[in-house]
Amino acid sequence: MTITRIADESDPRLDVYTRLSDRQLRSLADPSQAVVVCESLLVIKVAVERGLELQSVLVDERHLDNLLQTVPALDGMDVPIYTATRDQLQGVTGINVHRGYFAAARRPRPRGLGEVLEGAGRIAVLEGLVDITNVGALFRSAAALGVDGIVLAPRCADPLNRRSVRVSMGTVFVLPWAVAPEPWPQSLLGELGERGFHTVALALDDRAVPIDDPSLAGHDRLALFFGSEGWGLSDQVLEGVDSTAIIPMQRGVDSLNVAASSAVAFWELCSRGRS
Repeated sequence: MTITRIADESDPRLDVYTRLSDRQLRSLADPSQAVVVCESLLVIKVAVERGLELQSVLVDERHLDNLLQTVPALDGMDVPIYTATRDQLQGVTGINVHRGYFAAARRPRPRGLGEVLEGAGRIAVLEGLVDITNVGALFRSAAALGVDGIVLAPRCADPLNRRSVRVSMGTVFVLPWAVAPEPWPQSLLGELGERGFHTVALALDDRAVPIDDPSLAGHDRLALFFGSEGWGLSDQVLEGVDSTAIIPMQRGVDSLNVAASSAVAFWELCSRGRS
C-alpha cells in the first residue's frame, strides 16, 4: 500500500474518477480492461470483502484513518491510495454525493445464465430498465428481501454503472446476476420452463391476480418479470409468461415506480412468502 497526496486536480491518476465516461470505463473494445468505480465507504468495504481487484483508492485526506480502520485489508494490498483535500474533491467530483471515498476496481467477471439459475428458487428478470438509479435500488431490495439472483434483458441498463453501484449499496457485487442471451425473451422463457420456474409478469392486464394470491407463493421456483419505466413489459413477455400479477392500489393510483413495486413483490413472494 502506498499513500500519495494529489497536488493538482489535472493529475492523470484521477482520470478514472473524474474524466472517463461510463462507456469508457466499460472498455467495450477490450472487456479485460473494464473498470467499475465504487463510491462511498460502505461500497468500498463490500467490494474488498467480495474479492474485487482494486486498482486504486481516492479519499478525502480527512477520512484516511477512517478508511484504513473500516477496511483494514487495504493495508496488506498492493493498491495505491490517493488523498486530496475536500475542495479538490468537491471541484472535480461533487463531494456531497460520495462523502469523500472512491475506489476503482477491475470489472467483475460476467456470470453465465446457468450459473445464476442453478439452485435459485426466486429470481427477478428486468426488461428494458433505463434508469440506473432504479436498477441500483432494485438490486438493494432484492438482496435484502430474499431474491436469489437477477437476470437482465440484453438492453437493460448496466448494474455496474457507478451510480447504480452506489445506490445499490454494493449489493450488485453480492447478488448473482447475468444478462440473458438472444433471442429475447424466447431463449430465457424456454430456459426457465426447462428448469421448472413459474414465470410471473408484474403488469396490468385482464388475467392479473393480486400479488398475495396463494397460487403464486406456492411455487418452489418463481421468476418475477419487471418492465421498463415508460412502457412496462413487452407483448412478447406478457404472452410468454405463466401468470400476471398486480399490486392492489388505492386512491386512483394505477402503478408504482419499478423500484417500489419490485420491493413490494420481493417482500410478498420472496421474503414473507418463503418464511
